[in-house]
Amino acid sequence: MAMKSSGCSRRAWLRGAALCGAATGWGGLGAERLAAAKGTADGGKARISITFDLEMSRNFPRWEMTHWDYEKGNLDAATKRYAVEAGRRVKRRGGRIHYFCVGRVLEQPDVGWLKELAREGHPVGNHTYDHVNVLAQKPEEVQFRFQRAPWLIAGRTAEELIRDNIRLTTLALQQRAGIDNCGFRTPGGFAHGLAGREDVQRMLLGAGFTWVSSQYPPHANTQPRQEPSEAVLASIVDAQRLAQPFVYPETGLVEIPMSPISDIGAFRTGRWQLEWFLEAVGRSVDWAIREQKVFDFLAHPSCLGVVDPEFRTLDLICDRVEAAGDAAELVDLDRIARSVHR
Repeated sequence: MAMKSSGCSRRAWLRGAALCGAATGWGGLGAERLAAAKGTADGGKARISITFDLEMSRNFPRWEMTHWDYEKGNLDAATKRYAVEAGRRVKRRGGRIHYFCVGRVLEQPDVGWLKELAREGHPVGNHTYDHVNVLAQKPEEVQFRFQRAPWLIAGRTAEELIRDNIRLTTLALQQRAGIDNCGFRTPGGFAHGLAGREDVQRMLLGAGFTWVSSQYPPHANTQPRQEPSEAVLASIVDAQRLAQPFVYPETGLVEIPMSPISDIGAFRTGRWQLEWFLEAVGRSVDWAIREQKVFDFLAHPSCLGVVDPEFRTLDLICDRVEAAGDAAELVDLDRIARSVHR
């Protein structure tokens, strides 16, 4: 039976995340500092990546379903089927999907589908065990689950909780599925990534990661169910300039931002129609190909599988890359990270 989450609890968690960002400076990072931190990828060819976060999403498959905030790793059958078929579909087009797995997925009875994805060559990265806020500075800000079950904190600090969440996911992938995780993506995207949080950068480096995907550049969106205007679409395309890989100068950790607009941004925040989403994604991919830049498509099979069951978005991306010939290629994020100049 589905449990109802507390709206107050969710707001408190989000408020804590926002306060954490403000206190540590990432929210106010100037454009000039961002520009100075930017690295460049090897030129001459656009690099297009398709990434899936393996987690459940509130409001999907039905709008009233909010209990996933407390059990992000309890993937339903439809989500797993979509993730597997998407991988097969993209591989037939010459690419791979880069998956990021919430560790609690590995507690499910059957993880054969995840092993199959890895056998087919799709990289699987670490997305923390409980889908935690890596910028949290108080234990209660780390995850909704810890607010409702504070005994799980057991006197640990926010840093200790986050570190354990990352470590447990690495162990779960190795011991249950025989997968060495490839890269790290933060739950949630931050406007300036991990800038100003050298402690988190060093935590990830200490856990064995050389790159992270944490930045999600701001962009315009619409009121719910409102078709995006030319101005909104232009804002999304323009945000691609800030969604390019760079190196954090404090530590040398590579950042590979998520490219707007995500499926959650479109279908939860904007309540868009699929055709509107396809237009935004198409324009963004075209920009990346034209400018020989990176495009990191961010989606969740628990969401995209509901709104796009026929894989039209993935087909569109693959079609544009194929039509570009030698000007573009489908790659995973590890390939992008290796091309960033440190």
